[in-house]
Amino acid sequence: MNPFDKTLMDLIQTHCHNTVTDAVFPVVTYLGESGIFWILLSLLLILLGKKQGWRGTGIIMLSAMLLGLLIGEVTLKNLVCRPRPFQLISSDIRLLIPFPSGYSFPSGHSCASFAAATAIFLRDKRWGGLALALAALIAFSRVFLFVHYPTDVLAGAALGVLCAIGAAFVYSRCMRRKKV
Repeated sequence: MNPFDKTLMDLIQTHCHNTVTDAVFPVVTYLGESGIFWILLSLLLILLGKKQGWRGTGIIMLSAMLLGLLIGEVTLKNLVCRPRPFQLISSDIRLLIPFPSGYSFPSGHSCASFAAATAIFLRDKRWGGLALALAALIAFSRVFLFVHYPTDVLAGAALGVLCAIGAAFVYSRCMRRKKV
């Protein structure tokens, strides 16, 4: 484990756990489980957002999350094969959620959350700021719950942002062609 991951994980495990955070962060992490919260939100925007111009944002969100899934979960996780922290670090830490399966790098929760939140931010800074705050909480929850290293969530977040920017670029090009 690199010194950055070790220092940050030790700090979080030593100073951030209490009855409130131990109850809240398992709930927060489930918002990112399989990207379900973000998928439902994007479907809602696609179905109900035509009048307000949010339909495109929902399409970009879904596209960005799908791209992140293919790059992160299907490709990178199987190339890097990084074990999760609870699998490698013998300590007195007990997991507050069921043992997740699969490899650790990059964080899929972080990727999906930041892909969706960035898509919202590109459309509307106010709502996007709230979405990015939720994405950050979900990403932090993965380190807090000892199922990802900080570098896993940073890589997942960066991948999600890049996927959203890429999806928004492709969407805008397609919409320009459609208007011509």
